[in-house]
Parts: sequence; structure tokens; C-alpha cells
Amino acid sequence: MANVVVVGAQWGDEGKGKIVDWLSERADVIARFQGGHNAGHTLVVDGTVYKLHALPSGVVRGGKLSVIGNGVVLDPWHLVKEIAGIREQGVTITPETLMIAENTPLILPFHGELDRAREGQNSVAKIGTTGRGIGPCYEDKVGRRVIRVADLADNATLELRVDRALVHHNALRAGLGLEPVDRADLLSQLREIAPQILPFAAPVWKVLNEKRKAGKRILFEGAQGALLDIDFGTYPFVTSSNVIAGQAATGTGMGPGAINYVLGIVKAYTTRVGEGPFPTELLDEDGQRLGERGHEFGTTTGRKRRCGWFDACLVRQTCATSGVDGISLTKLDVLDGFETLKICVGYELDGERMDYLPTAADQQARCTPIYEEMPGWSESTEGARSWADLPAEAIKYVRRVEELIECPVALLSTSPEREDTILVRDPFAD
Repeated sequence: MANVVVVGAQWGDEGKGKIVDWLSERADVIARFQGGHNAGHTLVVDGTVYKLHALPSGVVRGGKLSVIGNGVVLDPWHLVKEIAGIREQGVTITPETLMIAENTPLILPFHGELDRAREGQNSVAKIGTTGRGIGPCYEDKVGRRVIRVADLADNATLELRVDRALVHHNALRAGLGLEPVDRADLLSQLREIAPQILPFAAPVWKVLNEKRKAGKRILFEGAQGALLDIDFGTYPFVTSSNVIAGQAATGTGMGPGAINYVLGIVKAYTTRVGEGPFPTELLDEDGQRLGERGHEFGTTTGRKRRCGWFDACLVRQTCATSGVDGISLTKLDVLDGFETLKICVGYELDGERMDYLPTAADQQARCTPIYEEMPGWSESTEGARSWADLPAEAIKYVRRVEELIECPVALLSTSPEREDTILVRDPFAD
């Protein structure tokens, strides 16, 4: 049985939630392997809208095991609130349907305060974080001072971990003009939340390896997009974790041999939230039209997304760094009605042509896109569920995308609805 990794192949917001939900019908286990509640996945199921941030997208399907892996950083208070909200929508969530890795790091209130204070005082260049403490928590993980889920079960260990963290954070807070963390209050909050989190705690690495040996299908769900990867993204305007497919193994406690197929989620145009380079960004009527038709506002922050033409160079890069076997092309219907479409096929840098985005920030800033134009289509593709439902020019656009990114289309999404999906190749069949 194949195990599938789903990764965003642009700057996030590619429509991973719907595709993971669609694929989860074929899976037995759905596992989140990185990121935090700065990610937002919107699912539309039978007209009901579910907005998920920390929970894996598979929770809305009954009979599946959803897993939050050790590569995730978890805000326990947010998780409890999110679970309550999803339960109110009629979804059953129990320790039998949701597991949290015991070694998952916890985002604490002072992480968010530090995040927001830094962003507010950064006069050099804002990163554009969500201010939810994701980055500071990952810093503590690497600095060996983070508090993990398992620590909630023992008061002596918890106090030791808190003291170690506060030595570092109170010094930082003094430099930023913030009051020291109230130790007693923090411990009180952690003791209060512990009984609500610990029932879900489990040795996820062991459970997943047992599921794999039993021939169960595992779907690994990524957050954000590969262009926000801490190593391969547009640094420093990136997230604080590895987003590419290799993290699926590390972030859940499984070996790389557990990954059989990598599906990259790719929007039919390009969007980005926050700061950072964006070679194909459109600041004209076309960009406005893409944003309005695509409802381009962040699920987590509500911020308006920057919009631009499809960048084949960037997607080809992310397909390489994540070892993408096939892509799911989403939001094709947003391009309906454009008389002419453009695809970025390369960059010009100081008079020379480049077929990739360079690493150096100053070079990225000087790259200008080289476009190839294609005719658009006037017919609607919204809700199409077979190739026969698509206009000829739309099919040509999809085929040209495949050629330029050097990767085939496995799925084609034509609306937010779960069933408005054209299956070209089932990732689980490999």
C-alpha cells in the first residue's frame, strides 16, 4: 500500500486542505508533520465550511485516525478551542480518532508575545509572521529549552522545563522592554490545560510504524508551501520549519522508506501572503481580478494575498527539492474569462537568462520574469469533473504547465467542493 505526502509547491494557500480531505477517503491515517496553527486549511463538505489550523484535515471524515506529529509546534489552548468548534459542527473527536506525539513542542503565551514584539520593533525588514509564536517555539526546540506534551504529565519535570525556558526568555523580554513572565501563572495555566491534552498523547512514531507494517495507508499532510521552507524558501521571508516532503519522515518518526508518493499542490496562478520577493506579482487590474475571483484572503490572518501569473520556474524548483511525483492543479476556474494568460518560463538577471530563482536576496530582487503567452478561454471550468468538461484551451494550459514544471498532473481541482476534482492518477495506486 502506498503512503502519500502532500506538500504545497508554492508559497502556501494552494488548496491543500481540500485535496488532503479528498485523498483521506482513501487513507487510513492522516498525519500532520510540520508547522503550527499559522497554517489555515479550508474545507467545504456538502456545503459546510470547516476552517482548520492545528487539526489535520482528515478529522472531518469518520473512521480515520488523525495524527499531530513531533515536527509540529502546538498551541494547546488553541487546539482545545479548535476541537470544541469542530465538535459543534457535528464532528466527533476522541483519543481514538486524534493522537498527538508525546514529543511535540508546545507554543506558550510568551512565544506569541515575543513574536509580536520582534515584528513590531523590526525597523530593518519585517518578516510578515502571523505573530502566533511559531518561530520562537521552534527556536526553543533547537535551543533545548522547549516544553513538550509529555512534560505536562509530571509536575517536577514541568517546573524544571519552565525554569530553563524562563532564564532565556526573561532576558530577551528585558531587552525588548517587556515584563518578566509570571512563573506561577504560567505553571497554573499549564496544569489546567494538561488534562485536556494528555488523553490525546501517544508514541506516534510507534503507532505509525505499526500501521505501516499492517499495510495501512498513511497520508502525510504538510502546511504552508515549499517556497516558505527554512532552507529552500525565499529566506528570510520564510516559516521556521522544513516544509519540503523529506520532513514528513522526520516530523512523524518514520523512515524515508515510508514515503511512496509525493503530491505537490499547485495553484493555477501564484499568490503570496506577507513580505518577500514575488517575481510575477501583478499590481494591475489582472492581479485585482485574480484576487477577487479566487477569494484570496488568508484563512489564518484574513490578510489580502498578493496575486500574480503562474511561475513555472519556481514550481519546477519545488518539485525538485520535494521529489514531487505528480501535482494537483487547483483553482483552474479562477482563470475563466481571461482573454490572454501568461506563464513565467524564466528570469532575466543583469542581462542574462536564468531558469531558476537564485538564492541571494539581492539577485532575487533584480530578477524580472520572462513570460510566455497563451490564449485564455471564455467557457466556465467551475465544477468540471472530467477532461471532457474542460474547454480545449484550458486543457492546453494544463498540458503546458506539465511540460514547463517537468511533472505530470495527477489531480485537477475546479472548485472548493470536495467532488469537483478530476482524477488523472491515483497517488495511492503507486
